[in-house]
Amino acid sequence: MTHIKIIENADDVQIAAWLEEKLSAALSATTGPVVITVPGGSTPFPIIEQLLKARLDWSRLVVWPGDDRVVPEDHDASNTGKLRALFEPAGAEVVTLTIMEQVPHFDLAWLGMGEDGHIASLFPNTDPKLDEERQIARLTPDPLPPEASFDRITLTLPSLLDSDELLLVIRGDAKRKVFADAVEQKHDLPVARLLSGAKQPVTCFS
Repeated sequence: MTHIKIIENADDVQIAAWLEEKLSAALSATTGPVVITVPGGSTPFPIIEQLLKARLDWSRLVVWPGDDRVVPEDHDASNTGKLRALFEPAGAEVVTLTIMEQVPHFDLAWLGMGEDGHIASLFPNTDPKLDEERQIARLTPDPLPPEASFDRITLTLPSLLDSDELLLVIRGDAKRKVFADAVEQKHDLPVARLLSGAKQPVTCFS
């Protein structure tokens, strides 16, 4: 397992500043596009709003949802729709996640985590594998979260790990405990499997 850096009590502005620094370095290191994947849920969007205040060449940024609910993009539950509304006015490209897409190498993979240890839409019942052949999977969480009871489409563990750096933003004591146990490999939940396969730097804001 790679080195994992945990930064406690970080607010949205601090996390956005960290992201700005990483994106600025990635943009400076190449003349081509910089590709990231970002999570859905309620946590990332205020951070993204702060990040978009930065003076970066957003036209060179390509944003992949790490997962999404299988709903139209104009549906309230669509991660992709929310990402488009934020990033596209700044000039960035937002990709629609479908099983036909060829997943690129990511400059940064940003993830959230649930109290059950799920990342992206890789819930414990889906038994995600480090050697999964699929880059993108369509699946049904069991149990379905009541706040978003839809089938999901998600990047798989190999796709998420095909990245230069991993970022997790985890809020709440229950989630912190799950993550801490994952770092020590005290369980086999999806987040622990991700960390066990990580060779790149991992930063966790909590």
